Amino acid sequence: MSTTQTGTRPAMDRSAFGRQGFGAMRLSDETTDDGDRDPVAVVDAALDAGVTMVDTADAYRNEELVGRAIRARRDEVLLASKFGLVWPDDAEGSYEVRADPAYVRHACEASLRRLGVDVIDLYYLHHRSERTPIEETVGTMAELIGQGKVRAIGLSNVTEEDLRRAHTVHPVAALQERWSPLRRGIERRLLPTAAELGVAVVAHSPTDHGLLHQVGGTADDPRTSGVRATLDEIAGAHDATAGQVALAWVQHRESAHGVAVIPLPGTTRVSHLRVNVAAADVRLSEDELGRIDALGAVS
Repeated sequence: MSTTQTGTRPAMDRSAFGRQGFGAMRLSDETTDDGDRDPVAVVDAALDAGVTMVDTADAYRNEELVGRAIRARRDEVLLASKFGLVWPDDAEGSYEVRADPAYVRHACEASLRRLGVDVIDLYYLHHRSERTPIEETVGTMAELIGQGKVRAIGLSNVTEEDLRRAHTVHPVAALQERWSPLRRGIERRLLPTAAELGVAVVAHSPTDHGLLHQVGGTADDPRTSGVRATLDEIAGAHDATAGQVALAWVQHRESAHGVAVIPLPGTTRVSHLRVNVAAADVRLSEDELGRIDALGAVS
């Protein structure tokens, strides 16, 4: 994937991201006879459909699988991975954040080895650190770019202050945060900062981990049932699902907020992958977008 660097702009062309990415968080090597759930077939289907960005992380414990899945098609992929979340072996469910320079270097080498590649196109800090100043972390990530091991850097789970401080050290190409019609916290302060700095926004969980694809998936939650009812009504006019409307709404935020926005749905099924990709062609009217905007945020 081609990259550029001009002044303070991010070191990655907008076109490299594509209209939609593929989040590989739940992808696993579980044995199954169901071809719809074959992980390599899922990734192939994404690439066949024109998806370019495949996003994983060392914390997902599937970099080897992702590496195998893209190996024959590496030139078609913007490969993204993350570092920083560490699970102690004896503490299931809890984690710590490591972002010190020595760990950054160690984590990158380990990810390159597991992925079976020479360079990671987009390398993220997975979570802000309370102990290591972000300038130190990003400075080391910039060294990785200079060494040809990383092409561009990103941040996830950070504050707007973190983003500004990081960007003064090296241009940040992408900010990955949760964003859907149900979860709109990014819009308060992070989104305006990203737009000001020219940082692309990668919106993970745009269907709320598949909840908005499920029939009646929000019916028991009064905080979300009103959002779901509106999405269902709009979906009926487009022969679509509520999840597809949610994805389309996130996609439309690009023009509304003046920032590159890349929805990042994830799935473990080829059939679901195709449903997600089809959402990129759902064209919502200004009235429909306004109705969803007016619902406000659940959180």
